[in-house]
Amino acid sequence: MKAHPHRAATPVSPTASLARGRSRILLIDDDPGLLRLLSKRLREHGYEIDTAASAEEALARLATERFDLVISDVRLPGSDGLVLFSEIRRSFPALPVILLTGHGTIEDAVEATSRGVFAYVTKPFDSRMLLSRIEQALQMSGPSPDDAPQRRDTSWCEEIISHSSRMRSMLDEAQLVAASDASILIQGESGTGKELLARAIHRASPRADAPFVAINCGAIPENLLESELFGHARGAFTGAATAHTGLFVAANGGTLFLDEIGDMPLALQVKLLRVLQERAVRPVGSTRAEKIDVRIISATHRDLEAAREAGLFREDLFYRLNVVSLSLPTLEERREDIPLLASLFLQNLARKYHKRLHGFAPDALQALASAAWPGNVRQLQNVVEQACALATTPLIPLTLVERALRGTAHERLSYAEARQRFERDYLIRILKLTDGNVSDAARLADRNRTEFYRLLQRHALTPGLFRGSYRPTQHGRRKTDR
Repeated sequence: MKAHPHRAATPVSPTASLARGRSRILLIDDDPGLLRLLSKRLREHGYEIDTAASAEEALARLATERFDLVISDVRLPGSDGLVLFSEIRRSFPALPVILLTGHGTIEDAVEATSRGVFAYVTKPFDSRMLLSRIEQALQMSGPSPDDAPQRRDTSWCEEIISHSSRMRSMLDEAQLVAASDASILIQGESGTGKELLARAIHRASPRADAPFVAINCGAIPENLLESELFGHARGAFTGAATAHTGLFVAANGGTLFLDEIGDMPLALQVKLLRVLQERAVRPVGSTRAEKIDVRIISATHRDLEAAREAGLFREDLFYRLNVVSLSLPTLEERREDIPLLASLFLQNLARKYHKRLHGFAPDALQALASAAWPGNVRQLQNVVEQACALATTPLIPLTLVERALRGTAHERLSYAEARQRFERDYLIRILKLTDGNVSDAARLADRNRTEFYRLLQRHALTPGLFRGSYRPTQHGRRKTDR
């Protein structure tokens, strides 16, 4: 189980050492001796090393800290390395993982690499080979040592303020995909900052000097949305006194951000798909198509996968838009950012209202940190603004924060209460998605109708109230429950 002691490590150039000094590696093994030996050797080559003795400890570290690489033994107490890898891949898709094993076979290696493990190394391992794999993994997950200045450049996302390891991992993924032309689907609840992320990706892309054009697909009527996107010719319809250039043409060479794409009517989804396939747009009422070069970033707060399965969103368009998926965490999932964001909002609002505001009283800040935030960052900003507008002292007191929160500042739910709230919210979302159709909702929830009805009765939910809450079905009629 030990590294070969007599094999010299590959010489490391000063430039590579400098780059590696900024690379953090998490080592996971339940053998303290191996952890000490491997940690010492990697630190000698300029890496910053942290260790964990179990998968559970490793996941806790990953939830609060940022790492560039994970090296884990396959055999761990409680949970093996492949299970740990699956958990890491689910939460941190761009984080490379190297697995170490003393009982490896070719079949094991093939299975691990096919699942996305960067490298599968058997013990006793060759130190030079392991160092080479580490260097390759770090180069794959970020710029090479020669690009170190670019690695430190975070100006593209300077408007996104966060200490959250989950948020930083998502931004790493965003920066990687920004360099390509792949279509991106940003998923996240309302108020999490989807347009902010889309603009940051545009700034990090080769198209940064070209236009960034945004449109909310759910805020414009269907008959006007087509004209806004594709443009129209003069006289195309009543009131079209002049020709109109659509947003696809306006964004030519740059990025078009389609916000709330899940609200786009089915008929218009077909036309959007044709534009994306042909890379050409034909204005309404025109017989000529115009070639376009546009990068598409779309966003939605809806479960687009469930909408696709329910026939409410075209499958071919879903895959065309969802080449790369990025998920924005809720504010609940990045609570460590609440004090940081609240202080930033306070500084900006103090300038806006010309007030001498220095911060929050300790109990007021604690109230913000412990409150429920269904409206996410947007709600936090509104709460801080209301408190600032009414403040008469340099420190924002607890009373103003509680007033802005409308009594939810100290809400702490028990496990049973949190589960009940989640269940009710889930049922509401799925009923909205299926237009109140219990059969479709039960199918999406993987429950039979009788059990689903019991769940609805438990939460006093009436399916009929949700009919018409989403939009007409694919056939132009609203479904009803029979």
